[in-house]
Amino acid sequence: MSATNDLLFRPLTIGPLELKNRIVMAPMTRNLAPEGAPGPANAAYYRRRAEGGVGLIISEGTVVDRPASRNQPGIPFFHGEAALAGWRKVVEEVHAAGGRMAPQLWHTGSTLGGGGWEPEAPVESPSGLLAPGKPRGVAMSEEDVADAIAAFAKAAAEAKRLGFDTVEIHGAHGYLIDEFFWSGTNLRADLWGGPTIEARSRFAVEILRAARAAVGPEFPIILRVSQWKGQDYAARLATSPEEMTRWLAPLVEAGANVLHCSQRRFWEPEFPEIDGPEGLNLAGWAKKLTGATTISVGSVGLSGEFLAAFRGEASESAGIEALLRRMEREEFDLIAVGRALISDPDWAAKTRDGKSGAPKGFERAMLAELV
Repeated sequence: MSATNDLLFRPLTIGPLELKNRIVMAPMTRNLAPEGAPGPANAAYYRRRAEGGVGLIISEGTVVDRPASRNQPGIPFFHGEAALAGWRKVVEEVHAAGGRMAPQLWHTGSTLGGGGWEPEAPVESPSGLLAPGKPRGVAMSEEDVADAIAAFAKAAAEAKRLGFDTVEIHGAHGYLIDEFFWSGTNLRADLWGGPTIEARSRFAVEILRAARAAVGPEFPIILRVSQWKGQDYAARLATSPEEMTRWLAPLVEAGANVLHCSQRRFWEPEFPEIDGPEGLNLAGWAKKLTGATTISVGSVGLSGEFLAAFRGEASESAGIEALLRRMEREEFDLIAVGRALISDPDWAAKTRDGKSGAPKGFERAMLAELV
């Protein structure tokens, strides 16, 4: 292991959570949980990444107990006896291999899934919109909002009860929580909407407060955020550091210990007009503005970015020099690796010592099985 690579393998402590390195397995939808319950193949899949040296594994998105909370049929639940028993086995396997793990809790809102599948209940969102000017589903009532907040809190409590080390709440990519953030999909005039990012963040704030009450003061909570949406890659919630502070600081105050800042390409600066083409990325600005621990992510270790990959373009293994430069200046605290860990469960070990050969590239066909 080179002295430079050592930057990735420094330990990190977040409250009671002790991580052996800075590598996170990014949450990646696999859509391979029959009847919503993870089975032995899912548990073995996550265990292999722990055996391969990943410090923290974040599960694929797993849905809270609300109707129409998933947008594909094979996405796992995080409620119900069968699903929770499956998740208990998953985390036991990861722990047995020396890893640490969080489930990612989500509700996909009014987003579309693949293959024409539709949930039995109408999809729900703040204002019954898929995107600005594009109706889909129903607007949530006050009772729906309260029930959704309670569902996230209950799932967070279940994560702690099952033995997970932390929990991630998905507030990004145009899913339900992000649809509340986004002025284009939140047209509400009640307490859950408004003209400012602070007003539209109340739903997320209340989820975090409820989750914090459910898990206690020490259990770490991660919140995933993004500017871009699946509905609009160019969307921006915050166009300045000041607006970003008004968005993120209340979320940290409400209970988020860690901000997982999703970008399509981790090396792109968030506000190049302020600090230039090598300036801070989204995670860097989030850390600077809030003081929270941050995770960066976005096309790490591969030649192509992930949206192109899902259109069928293959990616080759690539160097991590740009990543290491940013970690050397302590821009962010952790780096999440996605497709490189789908294709190669030993990516972390190979990056550390190089003794097992070069990491593998990624092809879309790899999404069809749990390697």
